[in-house]
Amino acid sequence: MVEMKQEEEKEGMTIIKGKEAIGLRIVNMFVAMGLWLGAIHFNVALVLFTVCFLPISKAILVFGLLVLFMIIPVDDKSKIGRKVARYICTYACGYFPVTLYVEEKHVFDPNCSYVFGYEPHSVLPIGVVALADMTGFLGLPKMKVLASSAVFYTPFLRHIWTWLGLTPATKSNFISNLAAGYSCVIVPGGVQETFLMEHGKEKVFLSTRRGFVRIAMENGYPLVPVFCFGQSNVYKWWKPSGELFLKFARAIRFTPIVFWGMFGSPLPYRHPMHVVVGKPIALKQNPEPTMEEVIEVHGQYVEALKDLFEKHKAQAGFPDLQLEIL
Repeated sequence: MVEMKQEEEKEGMTIIKGKEAIGLRIVNMFVAMGLWLGAIHFNVALVLFTVCFLPISKAILVFGLLVLFMIIPVDDKSKIGRKVARYICTYACGYFPVTLYVEEKHVFDPNCSYVFGYEPHSVLPIGVVALADMTGFLGLPKMKVLASSAVFYTPFLRHIWTWLGLTPATKSNFISNLAAGYSCVIVPGGVQETFLMEHGKEKVFLSTRRGFVRIAMENGYPLVPVFCFGQSNVYKWWKPSGELFLKFARAIRFTPIVFWGMFGSPLPYRHPMHVVVGKPIALKQNPEPTMEEVIEVHGQYVEALKDLFEKHKAQAGFPDLQLEIL
């Protein structure tokens, strides 16, 4: 496997950076990004081509195949799939590049499970690749990323993202993966946060999102704040507004927006991303926490996220960026 990271210690913090590719590795990097993020645009292009240019008989065949790819089971342990995922993880972090900052890496026990509260969502929370087990930056061997259920009904995308370690963001999945020894990454803001995005400002929808905190408390897993700087700049985007659009987005568990990257393609712009992992908030197992107890721990997480943002925004190159918590 090609070594595509460099690690250093600085002022008590571990800094791990994806290496920018040179020579033939650049080709691998673009192929990896296309595999990872190209499925949405590919599906849209395929549907438009089918509707506009194919006769009805062939159009029915194409749509039938798409439906088949939407429903057939995906083996998350497929050898071929995991090879594809490993290939993507090997080269993706060098594309932007992605740099991971871990405040106290030595306290993360590879034999324990953690709940990572990752912000912001942006168009796509692609900075989570820095936390993937196959990327190997953080050193935790078992990681799952909880994603919108809509992803797992999207042809081709569901295959790639399942192989990468993503799973539907349901309560049962969350609990069962933690019990199986996986650390879980969740983006609490979800659909609502994508709807509220604004250019030039970071908005996170956290005030009423306490379910992930309750699950961490009930099972006694440490809660870890994570913030990604620069993620909101890797795509240009446009979205409708209004209450009707918000209700529609909630109904389908996905915010349909128009977004594009380099030359109008699904390849994101090569802007550096800085993913900062804070100190774990240790929690004692509490099988039936009261609402007051949940609110207290949720407040600790929100304050830790704010501190993480303010402490590292200048270092990440965004000294004037403002964080608004809704």
